[in-house]
Amino acid sequence: MGALNLPVLDAEDVVWLRDQEALPAAARVAAAALARRIGFDEQRQAEVALAVSEAATNLRRHAVEGSLLLRAVRTPSDAGLECVTLDEGPGMADVVHSLSDGTSSAGTLGIGLGTISRLADSFDLHSLPGRGTVLAARFWQREAAVRMAALGRPAVEGLTRSISGEEVCGDAWAARPASGGPVPDRGPAPEGAPRPSRDERFDWARLTGYRQPGTGPGSDGGTAAPQTRDGGNGQALLMLLCDGLGHGPLAARAAQTAVHAFRDTGAEQPETIMRDIHHALRGGRGGAVAVVRVEPEAGVLAFCGVGNVSTFVVDPATGTRRSLPSAPGIVGHQLPTLRTVRQPLPPHSAVIMHSDGLTERWRAETMPGFLERSPLVAAAQLLREAGVRRDDAGVVVAKGPW
Repeated sequence: MGALNLPVLDAEDVVWLRDQEALPAAARVAAAALARRIGFDEQRQAEVALAVSEAATNLRRHAVEGSLLLRAVRTPSDAGLECVTLDEGPGMADVVHSLSDGTSSAGTLGIGLGTISRLADSFDLHSLPGRGTVLAARFWQREAAVRMAALGRPAVEGLTRSISGEEVCGDAWAARPASGGPVPDRGPAPEGAPRPSRDERFDWARLTGYRQPGTGPGSDGGTAAPQTRDGGNGQALLMLLCDGLGHGPLAARAAQTAVHAFRDTGAEQPETIMRDIHHALRGGRGGAVAVVRVEPEAGVLAFCGVGNVSTFVVDPATGTRRSLPSAPGIVGHQLPTLRTVRQPLPPHSAVIMHSDGLTERWRAETMPGFLERSPLVAAAQLLREAGVRRDDAGVVVAKGPW
């Protein structure tokens, strides 16, 4: 059994850039400004700006259509910068070869991808020849990079993108740890009780109760000591996706309210969490909400959903996916009779949640290898393949030690 690494994303620092002609210059300026704002020193600011500029230049030169995301990744003690690119383009038939310096299909020096991968503290990409490529790079200050490397690859990550013409997104996601097994819910905090601080809610040691095999401190890339699915520390993972009703600031406020309720509640079972979110959303926009509880060592999953949020369990070995049904309704307005669905969790499977800003017509077998990449790149590839511009879009992918 490995570790469950859950990064905390600061949604206020999300910047999507889509104008391809102006992309390299705009991306460089935005990356340098964000790196400065989160406390990077001058040398790291320059390195980040160079890497992000190279990523943007690749989009302008090679892609038919592309977009670039910049955002901050925060822990209680550290802040990093993340760059994600999505493009519709020729793709790469040989990713390893394309990462080599001197490789270019546009008559340039061919140092872009190699530069990005060397400057980034974590780097991953997935390409579909003839269709497009997604790339993700994360940057930290040196001391923070050492701490993050010891934690290993995150087990759950996601992306949100606002509808064209809006600055804020009405979709939001979150993840947090929970106790394993059928533990009783602690329920919401009593009225008037002090709210936990940000550091208490997002204690990094608590959020990383598992380690991915071969990625812990002192790892040489080998396999971690074997553990059975019914033994170990008994921790579980909770995931939330909320699609606030409509678009714009009011939908975004509803989604963020759902995230805060999800993080602050003492509940650990999907139905109880859903009721707490319903209570928090009353009087506002409301939204579609899905909550998943993954118990890796027991090999089971519990799900409760209301409204138009799609949730799937995907087996990478076969490409088959199982859909988890949500009940009709609007959390915060019309809460139906809640029902938790429990089912086995296949080994090495992925849990995918997305709003109706992505069509359900995607199929894992048409994106070979995307679930072998990081959850962030898998989420980005799904957004690239299935995202629609006429709605807010949110997608979260969990691939952990189960």
